Amino acid sequence: MVLLTNRLAGAFTVALAGSASAISLDINNEQSIRNAAATASFNTMSNYTSNHTGQIPGYIPDAWWEGGALFDTLIQYWYFTGDASNNPAVSQGMYWQRGNDNYMPSNWSSYMSNVDQMAWGLAAMTAAELNYPVETNMSSWQTLAQRVFKVQSARWDESTCGGGLRWQIWSYESGYTMKTAASNGGLFQLSARLARFTGNQTYADWAEKIWDWSLTSLVNNDTWVVADSTSTGSGCATVGENQWTYNYGLYLSGLAYMYNFTNGETKWKAGLNGLLNTTFTNFFPEKYGGMIMSEALCEPAEDCNTSEETYKGLLAGDLAFVSVVAPYTASEIIPRLQGSASGAAKQCSGGSNETLCGRRWYQTTWDGSADMEEQMSATSIFASNLVVYKDAGLATQATATNATTTEGGTGAGNGTSSTDASGGGNGTVTGVTKNAGSTVVCGALGVVAAIVAGAVAVA
Repeated sequence: MVLLTNRLAGAFTVALAGSASAISLDINNEQSIRNAAATASFNTMSNYTSNHTGQIPGYIPDAWWEGGALFDTLIQYWYFTGDASNNPAVSQGMYWQRGNDNYMPSNWSSYMSNVDQMAWGLAAMTAAELNYPVETNMSSWQTLAQRVFKVQSARWDESTCGGGLRWQIWSYESGYTMKTAASNGGLFQLSARLARFTGNQTYADWAEKIWDWSLTSLVNNDTWVVADSTSTGSGCATVGENQWTYNYGLYLSGLAYMYNFTNGETKWKAGLNGLLNTTFTNFFPEKYGGMIMSEALCEPAEDCNTSEETYKGLLAGDLAFVSVVAPYTASEIIPRLQGSASGAAKQCSGGSNETLCGRRWYQTTWDGSADMEEQMSATSIFASNLVVYKDAGLATQATATNATTTEGGTGAGNGTSSTDASGGGNGTVTGVTKNAGSTVVCGALGVVAAIVAGAVAVA
């Protein structure tokens, strides 16, 4: 039996102690959480200039992938708060960078990685699940997500290591010999989410294929540690041990969606429990009370790069939706989201407006960091706490108002200046369609019920 440690013994609120914060947060008050998320969102978008005249919509300088992560965060923010003020910039960027409806716009396609492309594919998947508005004469978000799946599944490489998706797309790029948790975890997550959304078994088969391969090369199912990478040069016999929240979030989400799709099959529950326990141990350190998230590899030395500064926020979003599609996990996830938000709020006293958020959520005063990425992560941790107030489950193809059932599109996208140069791919989806939407699907009211019930022991 796997037992997720219940630290709060019947309680699921987090007491706010310590000094007052510039972003005042009562974690048990919905409007207070909305206000905190709105402030962090405003600070995030104050750094975003790609929608200005003469700029490239959706493009984050030196970090093209980050635009996808930003918009994924802001789509979730819109869903949880109802605040659509960022939507024009989000929609503009998501469409501008879509390339040939597969997020390989020509200006970036020659040097992007699979991980870069997937950040946008997952954002499109989020838009589909959350019924984010589709503009007239544009392809559905479902179509864009499916096209990313199609081109990436066609890159699955069984010529080395018995399978796996390489980090880089092109052989001339440094890192082409690496198969990473981010590239494989991303495709795993997208496959699992498409399985649930469409009910198509082929996506579920792909998710299982990726997970089974990951267990041979990247995920240790004795310790439930996710390695950052492995290399074809060693036949994938050796791994890079760096521990990042992003990698765990990708796999956790995929496992939760497969748990949901299969109505709670043991295989997916066991993996989900194992990785959750490791996530809680590694990224919610006991030395900070065990309830506040930390990017443990780079935060202590304050040497996180801009990409790494986004990872905690992305994990927060993943955990929020894990608690929805696998509701038995909510009693352990929600208190940690609450604790992290409470800690983050105390950091948000920087800058001239005294509301900029730092990266060390376990410190009670601002740590001096104020990049867009820290504000983005703060937006996510605040917005994710609204999951307990959302009374609607995630959409499926059958219930979405913005979905189509075709992988086709409206033609070439406008990338940055021209269209995709990626080529096609043979990952055509066929197969038996199951009923979209599992009986395990649970909206936020079910999340709250699961917390109150204290359902933490699973077979």
